[in-house]
Amino acid sequence: MKNWKIIVVVLLVAIVGVVVIAKKRNATSAPVTAADANSTTQQATADSNTGSQPVAAIPKLIDLGAGKCVPCKMMKPILDELRTEYKGRFDVVFYDVWENPDQAKQFAINIIPTQIFFDASGKELFRHEGFMSKEDILAKWKELGIDFSGPTGQKSPAFEQLVPAQEDKRYKDAICYMCDGDINPKTLVTVKTAHGDVRLCGPHCYFIMYSCLTEDKTDFENKVTVADFDSGNSMPLEKAVFLVGIEASGRPTIHSFIDSDAAKSSQQKIGGNTVEFSALKEGELSHKCGFCDRVCYPQDAAKVIVNDIQTWGCCSHCALGVAARTGKDIEVHERDRLRGEPIIVKTLNGSISSLEPATAVAWFGQRKKADGTLTSAGCFHQGFFVNAENLKKWVQQNPYETGRQISINQALADKMKLTETQITNACKIGQCSPK
Repeated sequence: MKNWKIIVVVLLVAIVGVVVIAKKRNATSAPVTAADANSTTQQATADSNTGSQPVAAIPKLIDLGAGKCVPCKMMKPILDELRTEYKGRFDVVFYDVWENPDQAKQFAINIIPTQIFFDASGKELFRHEGFMSKEDILAKWKELGIDFSGPTGQKSPAFEQLVPAQEDKRYKDAICYMCDGDINPKTLVTVKTAHGDVRLCGPHCYFIMYSCLTEDKTDFENKVTVADFDSGNSMPLEKAVFLVGIEASGRPTIHSFIDSDAAKSSQQKIGGNTVEFSALKEGELSHKCGFCDRVCYPQDAAKVIVNDIQTWGCCSHCALGVAARTGKDIEVHERDRLRGEPIIVKTLNGSISSLEPATAVAWFGQRKKADGTLTSAGCFHQGFFVNAENLKKWVQQNPYETGRQISINQALADKMKLTETQITNACKIGQCSPK
């Protein structure tokens, strides 16, 4: 009997030990909840026995995603860089909600990835759904009143060039009104206006201008002359015969001739197809930007997919504008302006949901107006780049360019802020007049 009591006591002690160990294990491995965002530091009070020092509370960024989610995987190197570069300034925490689904419930998220910003006291300041670039994360902290600039983790400011690296000494009449390119006298198109001549580098730039005019276009073509490619002499636009060829890139070339015999003579030398003005106009107006309605060549434009329907963006920024104009999620396929590498942007509810590559940035071409304020330099001066290094090299190769580097997130956000009236008027030209 005595032995039996000893055995019972031993068993009870063992059971209690197992329970204690299990509780400790659960406390260690339990998923972090939203309430744990308050625990941004260790205990701030010193332990008098160990002499440990208090740790100052710091802000926290929590990213909720999944290891196999595409935009989440694109976030990983960004989070890793922030965690290293800003260690001790703000915490960076990642939770895989597919492995720990309770996290999604605890933080009440709708999609992944979701980034949640907390201040040093654990108060939620802001949350963002979808992919978020490193630049936008740091910009958001600053917008929230938390600036991490300083010696530790200091990053170089985004690249900008607001004054041309080289003075443009070209004669004004030698510069195309639309694209700012050089005018070849043999492809010159001239539009007569009450304010003077508008000079364009070729028929395609003419049709770009024509497509975004807000003035009455009745009999507009009567104001337009083109240069005969053989002699350089001007002739009425509607009476010219055009030879349309194709460059190696697939982009059309257009030469104007005084009559069909001259056009066919050139055709025998360089190939191509001869067309009358009406046929040329129909072909030129067949592809338009899904945001601003300017005509464009697919070879020059960004491809935009909306609900499995393909349209175009005459520039990278207009491509993003399709999301604002339609109110729908889009997928943009653009090319790096320096080397042509592919860049893919996907949106969700007006924000970037994924960006490939994650290092891609945008160039916002701007010019100073007479009053010193900045305005857009136009569609011909915008672009995407796979990284900031390519952007800088492109600007160096184009010394007349002015503007600044921005994130693609910001480029989209700028478009999403536009009103319906602003979207309607985007890229439009009023009464045609020279610069």
